[in-house]
Amino acid sequence: MLKVPHACIGPISVHFPERVETNEQLQQEFPKWDLPLIEEKTGIRQRHVAAEGETSSDLAVKASEKLFSDYGIDRESIDFLLFCTQTPDYPLPTTSCLIQDRLSLRTSCGALDFNLGCSGYVYGLAMAEGLIQSGMAKRILFLTAETYTKYIDADDRSLRTIFGDAAAATLITAEATPSLWGCQFGSDGSGGDMLLVGDGGARAACDAIKPRHRKRWKSRLYMDGPSLINFTVDAVPRMIDDILSENGLSDSDISMYLMHQATWKMLDQLRQRMGIDSHRLPIELSEIGNTVSCTLPILIDQLRKAGRLDRESVNMLVGFGVGLSWAGCLWKDVWSQAAPTGN
Repeated sequence: MLKVPHACIGPISVHFPERVETNEQLQQEFPKWDLPLIEEKTGIRQRHVAAEGETSSDLAVKASEKLFSDYGIDRESIDFLLFCTQTPDYPLPTTSCLIQDRLSLRTSCGALDFNLGCSGYVYGLAMAEGLIQSGMAKRILFLTAETYTKYIDADDRSLRTIFGDAAAATLITAEATPSLWGCQFGSDGSGGDMLLVGDGGARAACDAIKPRHRKRWKSRLYMDGPSLINFTVDAVPRMIDDILSENGLSDSDISMYLMHQATWKMLDQLRQRMGIDSHRLPIELSEIGNTVSCTLPILIDQLRKAGRLDRESVNMLVGFGVGLSWAGCLWKDVWSQAAPTGN
């Protein structure tokens, strides 16, 4: 009897826009902003910002080309492209189809966009697992890319100090041994007014979702940070407990909890709520900010390069945020830690 194949997180390559915006630069531009206090709460010292005219597909293509080059991947071997973004190039056509053409992937390659932010990487892994288990795909190029800064007004102290732009390219391969399991998902559209861009879609402005509270800034993007923190520290620990219980595990079986890198304050509150130390819930966003759907693959790439992941340890991947949407799964990093062939 043939074994059912399973999705494996293979090599990851990351690309950031060239422009870097530091808190020191913002302090010079806005002398009245208390940047030391903001940095203490967010844990973010600088962010990368996409150039004018630079889109999520531009970032994703560069991350993909780096992946192909550094790891000697034949683009002809890719049979499906998944693209997660909340900043697509156009309402239509599908941005993944444009990326397929720009990367010269074969025309028999499937291409799919999905609009999810902070939980998107875990959702995408689950979709990749389904495609591979069903036999519909064997090698999936899973891309995440965001240019949230294009939604943010220059004077917006609350958002400009948090969000950065980035792209990550992950090769998902079919392997005999399961390395992703125990996926759980959550959604609550009643919280859609906590984090939103209310224009640009087909719904008339007069009928659009309204921000939960008074909108203080001119940015197209609105975020109610306190409500998002309250949601997170309630929903995420409950989901984690459910995943552990349903898979016969306890907290002591988990090496690390790899979570969406929102802000230091939010992740620190999760640490305290769950009673775990900093080594087991790493926070690595000071140089890049909150990159939305890209935070988890960037974190995995950082931990791999630091030698902090091994093939035997069980970790948990957790995403949460805009939607409201959340997701989690168990994961072993069974991919061989071979060094990239490029620079």
